[in-house]
Amino acid sequence: MRPELLTYAVPLRTRFRGLTVRDGALVRGDAGWGEFSPFWDYDAAESASWWDAAREAADEGWPAPVRDRVPVNVTVPAVDAATAHRIVTASGGCRTAKVKVAEPGQSVGDEVARLEAVRDALGKDGAIRVDANAAWDVDTAAGRLALLDRAAGGLEYAEQPVPTVADLAALRRRTSVPIAADESVRRAEDPLAVVRAHAADVVVLKVQPLGGVRACLRLAEQVGVPVVVSSALESSVGLAAGVALAAALPELPYACGLATAQLFTADLVADPLLPVDGALEVRRPEPDPALLAAHAAPAELARRWERRRDEVLAVLASRRTAVPRA
Repeated sequence: MRPELLTYAVPLRTRFRGLTVRDGALVRGDAGWGEFSPFWDYDAAESASWWDAAREAADEGWPAPVRDRVPVNVTVPAVDAATAHRIVTASGGCRTAKVKVAEPGQSVGDEVARLEAVRDALGKDGAIRVDANAAWDVDTAAGRLALLDRAAGGLEYAEQPVPTVADLAALRRRTSVPIAADESVRRAEDPLAVVRAHAADVVVLKVQPLGGVRACLRLAEQVGVPVVVSSALESSVGLAAGVALAAALPELPYACGLATAQLFTADLVADPLLPVDGALEVRRPEPDPALLAAHAAPAELARRWERRRDEVLAVLASRRTAVPRA
């Protein structure tokens, strides 16, 4: 029997990752609700880990927490300086900001102005990190990070400024800005390659792309560098899994990228996971039936999610029946 999906589509406040609407699906099991929301540029094979994470949440639940609050960063999309300032000041007390850079069609001047505005809003003691989503080559990244580091009054780190593990390793030798690996971990066949190559100072962990909270905890034990828990732009149902991971880690040296419910115009729960005094409470909000109905995906989009579920289940079934090579 195929698990039932409750699909959603919620507009975003600002274009983010090229999206103006975030859509996904929820599944329910004995342990509660899980979210299945791989981006559409993921194929069925890559989406299988997202399904594993959703089923873990729904069927097993999560490990016991070791803390009851998780510090988080405010995420600043590629907006103008005035909007960036407003986002930070309205962030619920966040003392760390992750600022998107390398937006197509924007200039270095736009990025510098955005970072200066964020620094002004945070004050001198706040932390600023940038995320380029693998948009630069090594030479561009080395020059750009020097400029952005000055504009920010010091960067905490730069997240995935270049595409490959080899590029990250080369850039790390050319910049004083610490390097964080995201796509080189969550979209890699071998997530530990970035550590063996000494290509990152920090590793970003995202629960859905990496197959669940327990899978992330195992990976965190192996990487040997500090980790940052971040979201995959989920509703508060999916964010709860990231909060559970952050709450279960033995050490949490950095603010987590889990305040992204702020980017949604609405949520699927009556009590969204939003920061208070710069942190999220460790809890698991329940979907609200009225909100699920209000933000239900249109019929064709719902069918698209059902097709994606079926494709992923076929991939998982083929993996279970595959005969090991001699």
